[in-house]
Amino acid sequence: MPIVGERLGSTVCDTEVIVVRPPSQDVDLTCGGQPMAPLPAETKEAVGEDGPGTLVGKRYSDPGSGLELLCTRPGAGQLRVGGTVLGVKQAKNLPSSD
Repeated sequence: MPIVGERLGSTVCDTEVIVVRPPSQDVDLTCGGQPMAPLPAETKEAVGEDGPGTLVGKRYSDPGSGLELLCTRPGAGQLRVGGTVLGVKQAKNLPSSD
């Protein structure tokens, strides 16, 4: 199970993430269909078309488990937990200062 601050990398593309919030239970975290590995992760095979890929600086979250990741290096693979694609977490609006 990932812990806060742990750096993970994809084994099929350039994606790298940092765990911002750990999951409430053990999860199957994948990128490009293959499990994520603690850095330094060795890329074993190239990923084909796996969707839009990951974007640097964006937070990805899984509401079901509470897992939240920060992408530190973009890649071609999609982040998934148990087969469900992780969505980009939307930024909250700051309150107006009148």
